[in-house]
Amino acid sequence: MTNKTAVTSAPILSVLAERWSPRAYDKSYQLTQNELVSILEAGRWAPSANNAQPTRYFVVTREDKNHAAIAGTLAGWNQAWAPDASAIILVGVESTNADGNVNPFANYDAGQAVAHLSVQAHELGLHVHQMAGLDIAKAAEILEVPENIHLIVSAVVGKIAPADTLEGPLHEREVAPRTRKSLDDIVLYGRP
Repeated sequence: MTNKTAVTSAPILSVLAERWSPRAYDKSYQLTQNELVSILEAGRWAPSANNAQPTRYFVVTREDKNHAAIAGTLAGWNQAWAPDASAIILVGVESTNADGNVNPFANYDAGQAVAHLSVQAHELGLHVHQMAGLDIAKAAEILEVPENIHLIVSAVVGKIAPADTLEGPLHEREVAPRTRKSLDDIVLYGRP
């Protein structure tokens, strides 16, 4: 497997430094019930503004009758590799609070929940790849998503496979080194 450990300017937790988003997944691996519950629990316990907990998950495993249809809602190249993962998780939010007012932090909370889910998956020896490229309306129709929930992103989870299972540009991206902007580029005030 390709080593994708982040090169950092200060030490960070190894589970964070080693987490990355592969495209090569083991098509034979099935998530255990314990793995699935564990990663969803990590998302559930993520911070949430006013404890509103607006994040909702729709888990579609390869064995699910809707798997091919949901995989078909993914954009572009994602359709070539994402169906090999053990599950596609669509993430949505209840965008209004219990009082009917818009929750301006719903998407932020969902982002934190998916980040926690991703780190927990990595701790379990799994990998998550998040994708914005998704036909939201079609996916919502297929899964009969309630009207008060708005899908915002999808992610796949599973066991990594060798990069050689991918071809062409997908393989090139899989083996390319990880890069990030420098701290000087992203810390605009109070630079360390």
